Amino acid sequence: MKNIKIEDYKVTADINLKNSKTKHVIKGAKSELKSIRKKLGEWQNIMYAHDKHAVLVCLQGMDTSGKDSLVREVFKEFNVRGIECHSFKVPTDLELGHDYLWRHYIVLPPRGKFGVFNRTHYENVLVTRVHPEYILGENIPEINTVEDIDEAFWDKRFEQINNFEKHLADNGTIIFKFFLNLSKEEQKSRLLRRLDKPEKNWKFSPDDLKERKLWDQYQACYQDAINRTSKPHAPWYTIPADDKPTARLLVAKILHDTLKEYNDITEPELNDKVKANLDNYKNQLNNE
Repeated sequence: MKNIKIEDYKVTADINLKNSKTKHVIKGAKSELKSIRKKLGEWQNIMYAHDKHAVLVCLQGMDTSGKDSLVREVFKEFNVRGIECHSFKVPTDLELGHDYLWRHYIVLPPRGKFGVFNRTHYENVLVTRVHPEYILGENIPEINTVEDIDEAFWDKRFEQINNFEKHLADNGTIIFKFFLNLSKEEQKSRLLRRLDKPEKNWKFSPDDLKERKLWDQYQACYQDAINRTSKPHAPWYTIPADDKPTARLLVAKILHDTLKEYNDITEPELNDKVKANLDNYKNQLNNE
């Protein structure tokens, strides 16, 4: 584990996804994850008691990149009261009646808790950019046809997302954004596995194959989104996702190593009056 440097995965300059590795195998990743996720669970309890920070973990990646299983494995040691997970699918009529960030804003984690967005507000500059016709369902003023959705529209949306995240960070939310970088070949293998194993069939949708044909477009949109929105207060990390145990370990280590640098997050101390009477309280209980 000493040879893993989280800075190697942090996006601090423009990246080219074609040159970003999708496969990295760390021996003993499963056993190492057990140790780190326990430490993360302990840290979350301290953060819950401290009650001044929230943590928002954003997970993005192509279909089958391992987001669901990563959530299950990385946060297994958390107290359920301290974590909330939300998966954003096609917007409902209620959600479409508001601006596109509304449904994300209303489920942000409160202070003291972790929030996990399994697919995130970035769907609004990824799926909608590949399928701009979806934007028409938002009923935005002056957007009446697909032709009205120009580069200026996307520039403004990226600016809004950056402002949204800066506002969260300025008010105590610690933001992590992970792109699970899956190869097209590994996605094919995982889709075939869903078809070959009856117990996995329910995960498959014919739409998966339609979206797969748009692979290059999605990669271009991911690359642009990451390069435009990786900021010091809300950095992106590109995680090689072809090997699931390694991907989970890297995410857990990045969370742990970053959060332990927050020296101000500590358990609250008892006030002097209560502390001075601890022996008295013990005696009351022992003499019942």
